[in-house]
Amino acid sequence: MLGRERWNVFELRADLGIVTNDLALQLAPNATLRDIVLSGFFSSASIESFHAVTAEMRTAAEDALERLGIAALADRRFDAVSSGELRRATIARALVHRPRALVLDEPSASLDVAARRELGAALRSLAAEGVAIVLVTHELEDVIPAIQRVVFLAAGRVVADGPKAVLFSEEALGRLFGVAVAVNESDGVYTMR
Repeated sequence: MLGRERWNVFELRADLGIVTNDLALQLAPNATLRDIVLSGFFSSASIESFHAVTAEMRTAAEDALERLGIAALADRRFDAVSSGELRRATIARALVHRPRALVLDEPSASLDVAARRELGAALRSLAAEGVAIVLVTHELEDVIPAIQRVVFLAAGRVVADGPKAVLFSEEALGRLFGVAVAVNESDGVYTMR
């Protein structure tokens, strides 16, 4: 991975921005979106009185909020924004270190159609900036056009690895899920039913 077989986890953490949905469960009740993003510098779920937030950190946090299109919401508490806006804040949190790759675990879970579209637009923009994206999902729609390699997992094992155009076929997806599926593609975005 990233050209090495073995890694010191602290070195690797600097190269990866990891976004999971469970962070929202750990947030302080009064945390603003800015606090959430700044907390990424401390690997915490909040900004505490002993955290020394520098001007450089504030600038990086503002830049990340802007990149995700939520700078205008920076001072809002997380419980006063939508799930999609909160999800984009957690992605901004992961970006403050300027990681080589962004790892997203089920990023569209519990998001409505509008929030999913905003998330997809944000991910397409990040990919266009050169941010590598590793996506864990069951939803084909989450896989933005820039993602070309797909790995299928079943029971914790890799069962297929290859180009998206090959693996997002009705046959391959039907084998993976064990049911007949219909797949549609439009402008590099796949859907399945």
